Amino acid sequence: MLSVVVITKNEEQMIGDCLLSVKFADEIIVVDTGNTDITNDIAREHGAKIVKTSGQDYSQFRNAGMKAARGDWILYIDADERVTPLLRKEIAQIISSPEAKSAYTISRQNIYLGKEMYFGGWENDYVVRLFQKKNLDRWKNPLHEEPVFAGELGRLKNRLVHLSHRDLSSMLEKTLIFTAYEAQLRYTTKHPPVVGWRIIRVMFTEFWLRFIKLFTWRDGTEGVIDGLFQVFNSFVIYARLWEMQQAKT
Repeated sequence: MLSVVVITKNEEQMIGDCLLSVKFADEIIVVDTGNTDITNDIAREHGAKIVKTSGQDYSQFRNAGMKAARGDWILYIDADERVTPLLRKEIAQIISSPEAKSAYTISRQNIYLGKEMYFGGWENDYVVRLFQKKNLDRWKNPLHEEPVFAGELGRLKNRLVHLSHRDLSSMLEKTLIFTAYEAQLRYTTKHPPVVGWRIIRVMFTEFWLRFIKLFTWRDGTEGVIDGLFQVFNSFVIYARLWEMQQAKT
């Protein structure tokens, strides 16, 4: 039995097609992390079970889905991801095999602003998403969550389609959410005081990483936008951290 777990936060525009791509599963669980739109209504129309949770801990979100799942296998996907027919067939073969490994990584085909990306950090994008439930212990880390499991890790051949940022408006909305998380993590771990030179340094480091080391410009205009947006994200994280530190004094 396969359970699919989808983490959501106001995904009314994306959840429908996502759930259609996983309709082959025996059970679909949609984890509501604070939906205020019609995401849950759409999910129920597709026969999904709704599990509500709160907070800002992504491991907590994934653990909530794991606890609710009844299947022997769990596949995690996000609302902006799609399981292709080839991947669906491969998953079906894996979960029916007596020689299956404990967990599997899946490579992602990343679509950014409507274009498939190959540079700037998008390449070799593998995520661990398919598990035998009995071997999955938990997820750890509040933002960049990682699974803790026993046994061997395998790799699937077919890719998961990832419809990343579709427009600049949604990019800015997510920036406000994720930079707040990132800044809070640094604040909690008592990051050194933020001063002007530190902000400039992290922005320059991010620019060098994206444009010089990872060749983001080779993906054309979309790559340049992505690279500059990553630099902007670095600025916002440290500006937010500076704000938190100033409020404390």
